[in-house]
Amino acid sequence: MKAAVKRENLIRLGGTARSPGDVMELDRMGLQFAEIPMTDPDRFLPQIEGYRNLTDKLSLTYLCHGPREGDPNNVDTLETVYMPKLLKILSLMSQLEMRLLTIHLWLDPRFVRPDVIAYKVGFLKRLLKTSDDSGITVCIENLSENAAHLSGVFEALPSLNMTLDLGHAQLLAAQNTGFGFMERFPERIHHIHLHDNLGGTSVADDLHLPLGKGIIDFEGLFKDLSRIGYNRTITLELRPDEIRDNLGTVKQRLADAGFRVEGADTDSSR
Repeated sequence: MKAAVKRENLIRLGGTARSPGDVMELDRMGLQFAEIPMTDPDRFLPQIEGYRNLTDKLSLTYLCHGPREGDPNNVDTLETVYMPKLLKILSLMSQLEMRLLTIHLWLDPRFVRPDVIAYKVGFLKRLLKTSDDSGITVCIENLSENAAHLSGVFEALPSLNMTLDLGHAQLLAAQNTGFGFMERFPERIHHIHLHDNLGGTSVADDLHLPLGKGIIDFEGLFKDLSRIGYNRTITLELRPDEIRDNLGTVKQRLADAGFRVEGADTDSSR
C-alpha cells in the first residue's frame, strides 16, 4: 500500500442525474458534477441538447454510467448488442465533454465461465483502444468481484481503471471488498460510487440506501481512501432528495477521515 499522506485529499462530490431537472437539483446543492446513466444511446440522443444547454449555465461537469451487459455468459449478445451500445456511447460522450465512463462487465469466476472471462478481456482491450483514442477513461465497476478476481484482468489491461462501488463491495463478502481493492490496486481506482446497504447475497440486496442507513464501515473505508491518497470523484448513487438529506453526513464523514470536499462551503440548502 502507498505510504500515508499528510495533506488533505481533495474530493469532488457529485450525484446521479437521470434528467436535466436532476442536474439542476445537484447544482443547487453545490455539487461538482452529475453522473448520467446512458442505458440506451439511441433514446438518449434526443436529450443531449437539454444537457448541453445546462453546461453553459451551470458549473457542473458530466460523467457517464454505461448500461448493463445483459446475460453475462452470452458472448453473442455481448458482441452484437453490448459492444455496439458502448461504442455509440463513447461517440456521444464527446458532445457533453464527458471524460469518464463506468461500465458493468461481470468478471466473477464464481458466476462467469472461464472462456467468457477470457473473451471479456479481449472485449475490454478493443473498447480501451477506442476510448484511449477519444481521451476517455474507462472504469470497470466491481459487481460481486473481489481484488483477487480482477488481478489477472488488471495485469492484462494496464490502461483499465476502476470505479469502486462501496455498496456492491458489501455483498457476497464477509468483509467489504473495498479494503482489498485499495490494498492491491490503489492506482486503478479513478472513481467511487457511494451508497449503503445491509449486506446480502443477491441483486435484491443492492438497496442503495443513504450513508448511515446500512451496515457498511464507511469510517474505515474513508480512512483507507485517505491513506492511499485518493483525490478524485465520488458519486452519491441516490435520488436527488436522498442526496440532499444525506449530504451533510457524507461531508462530515469525509472530513473526519482527512478529506477536503471541493465546494464544501457552498450552502446545500439553496
